Amino acid sequence: MSCEPDTGTDFLSALFETQRMLRQLADKEARQFGMTRAQWAVLAKVERNEGQKQTDLADAMEMAPISLTRLIDKLCDSGLIERRNDDTDRRIKRLYLTEAARPLTAKLAVLRGNLMQVAFDGVSEADMNQLVAHLETIKDNIRAALNPAATKTKEQAYG
Repeated sequence: MSCEPDTGTDFLSALFETQRMLRQLADKEARQFGMTRAQWAVLAKVERNEGQKQTDLADAMEMAPISLTRLIDKLCDSGLIERRNDDTDRRIKRLYLTEAARPLTAKLAVLRGNLMQVAFDGVSEADMNQLVAHLETIKDNIRAALNPAATKTKEQAYG
């Protein structure tokens, strides 16, 4: 597909502006629970994959390990996350939600749903699914451009 320069610029502008505004709204809404969007994101990632290594979480969130450590320290001090030693390597810390975090993560899940309702107001479910599918394709294209050596053709992957 060839994009006219204005079309590409419009897409990038719309994407970046949408992302910025969604982050602002999420920050605003997270404040009602006394937390930041970044802390909320950490809680959500830990909830989805309890027991993950702190280094793996930093990679998944595309954060510098020291920045993530500060966020986790605050969440530990708040009694929402705990670090546990790895069974096989005491240098490794694994992350878990505390029981105190569970009611908060349930409230944050409702808040996430509300944010999505705001964002997708007036968009049909079919269009929303198609948008997500297109964004996944765009991500795959960008991932391939970032690391062409790791990209396999369908024939190589399934042949």
